Amino acid sequence: MVSDLPVFLPCLLGPTGCGKSAAALTLARMFPLSLVNADSRQVYRDFPIITAQPTEAEKDVCPHLLYGFLPTEKKLGAGEYSRLARTAMAREEAGGRLPTVVGGTGLYFRSLIEGLAPIPEVPEEISRRLRERCRLEGSEPFHARLAEIDPEYAAKIHPKDRQRVCRALEVFEATGRTFSWWHAKPRLPKPYRVLKIGLSLPMPELERRLALRIEWMLEKGALEEAEAALKLCPDPKAPGWSGIGCAEIFLFLRGELNLAECRALWLKNSRAYAKRQITWFRADREIVFFRPEETDKICEYILQGWNEGKILPEKKLPPA
Repeated sequence: MVSDLPVFLPCLLGPTGCGKSAAALTLARMFPLSLVNADSRQVYRDFPIITAQPTEAEKDVCPHLLYGFLPTEKKLGAGEYSRLARTAMAREEAGGRLPTVVGGTGLYFRSLIEGLAPIPEVPEEISRRLRERCRLEGSEPFHARLAEIDPEYAAKIHPKDRQRVCRALEVFEATGRTFSWWHAKPRLPKPYRVLKIGLSLPMPELERRLALRIEWMLEKGALEEAEAALKLCPDPKAPGWSGIGCAEIFLFLRGELNLAECRALWLKNSRAYAKRQITWFRADREIVFFRPEETDKICEYILQGWNEGKILPEKKLPPA
C-alpha cells in the first residue's frame, strides 16, 4: 500500500572520525538500509582512503549511494547533491529499502532535508578567495562585516562559524543580495519525516581517534593514493584537493612539508574541522545524541520514530 505520508528518513550526523560509518553498518545488519553519503569529501573518486570511504567488503553489507563518483576537478554543490540524493533515495525506497543518510556536511543535510533557497551557483573563484582570507584573518572580522550587510542572518550564527559566515558573504558578493533576502523566497514542501541521530564523543577521545585514523590511512596507502590522483589532476585549486588530508598531502608531495609536518597539520586541521561540525550540529535542537557504540539504543530510537502508520521493513537478526 502506498502511503501519502512523507518518507521516513533516519539521518546519522556527527563530526569527522566519530564512528558514523561503523555505526551505520551495524544498523544495516539489523534493518534493510541503503546508506546515502552526505560527506562532501567522500564523493571524490580518487581519494577513497584519505576520505575514509567504505571498503568493498563494507559495500557488500548494503547499498552505498553517492560515494566515490566525482572526479577531483569537479565540485558538487549542495543543490546538485540534493537532487542526486533525492533521486537515489526514491529508487531505494521503491525497492523496499530504508534510505538512511550518513555524513557530516551540514549544508548537504540542510539542502536535502529542508530544501535550499533558490540561490544561484557562486563562482568557485569567489568562494576560494573568501575562504582563504577567512582562514588567515579569522571569522570574527568577517562576521562583523556580515552584521553590517545582513544583520538578520548574522544574529542567527556564531561569529566563529566560519563556514556559514563565508557562505553568506560569498552569496552577497556573487549576487548582490543578502542571505536573508534569498531565504525569504518560497521553497518546495519538505518531502521527508526526518529522524536526526547525532553521534558524539568527548573531544579528547575524538582527538585520539583522529590521530589513530591518520596513521591508519598512511599505512593503507594514503600517500600512494594521492600520488596517483596528482597524475590525473595536478591542479592544486581543484575542488577535490581542498579536503582535509588531501590538501596536506598535496603540500608534502610538492616538497613544502616533510612527513612529520604533514601529519601534524593534518591532525590540527581535522581537529578544527571536527569542532566546527560539533558547533553546527549542537545548534540543532532536533538532534538526539548517542555514543557511536550505542547501536542498540539507536535501533530503539529508529523504531520509536516509525510511528505514523507505515510498517518498518522486516527487522533482520545480526549475522552470527
